Amino acid sequence: MTMNIRVISAIALLCLVWGSLWGLVKHILHVFPPFLFISVRLILAGLTLMIVQCILKRSILPKANEWPRLIILSALLCFGFYATQTFAMQFVDSGLSAVLVFTMPIFIAVLAHYILHEHLTRQKLYGLILGTLGLIAILWPQLHHLAFNVSLLGQVILILSGFFWAISTIYIKKYFASYDKIKLTIWQFLIGGGVIFIFALMFEPVNLKIWFDTSNDLVLFYISIIGTGFAFALWNWIVSQVDTFIASISIMCIPILSLFFGSVIWHEKLTTNIIIGAIFILMGILLSSLKRKTRNTHLEQIHCHK
Repeated sequence: MTMNIRVISAIALLCLVWGSLWGLVKHILHVFPPFLFISVRLILAGLTLMIVQCILKRSILPKANEWPRLIILSALLCFGFYATQTFAMQFVDSGLSAVLVFTMPIFIAVLAHYILHEHLTRQKLYGLILGTLGLIAILWPQLHHLAFNVSLLGQVILILSGFFWAISTIYIKKYFASYDKIKLTIWQFLIGGGVIFIFALMFEPVNLKIWFDTSNDLVLFYISIIGTGFAFALWNWIVSQVDTFIASISIMCIPILSLFFGSVIWHEKLTTNIIIGAIFILMGILLSSLKRKTRNTHLEQIHCHK
């Protein structure tokens, strides 16, 4: 399928939304307690998608035998990915956070080899090496001086967050390949968001004044409804319009945009290590993805000639 002006515009909009989101999340974490924020974000996004599902007149409630796997998936995504990411971003700049979390496709290359039996090709291996070199470059100042601090801890947790994102993606491919993706995300968000919300109320302070501040609420609603709910719906539409590979590669500029927004808007420092590391990681992701497309295209050509 070819890309038309609507698809290109949608991709550009999605990249701008997700690219700018990291800085806004970093900003809002100075206002809201981290886990109360992430739980409200997930719940609002889930409810937004539920409204969309109602408008589309599609099924909302899962079947009884679907709940166990939905709960596992929700734990992987909401606790393994969103909660760890939000916690770590308190100590790491937004642009660098995006770069570290977007190592997810590299992790997928390894996990898919063993779990989905997708062959780990030589180019995927080269991509892993490039990604690893990028991580070493970014973490080198801390590793070089062997000084453990909250910044290093945050960076390690963000990489772990990307790893859990990869696991949840593999889990979806294995068990929810043909499942309604909007309904799937509704319950991913609501189950995990609800549990995190309960724990947040138990262990985090609740200052009602900040929740009734108009500017804070506007940012929160943008992150939740636009950056999470709407962006997910837009992403699904893009994938339905073009090849999945094209859609995946098209959003690889998000970490670069995050670094740009972080530097220009939030005045975050761009060190040489971060720039070099980001380039290596993006090269690794691109190289790993390109091989998958090349192989699939070759198989399609063989099939067409039969």
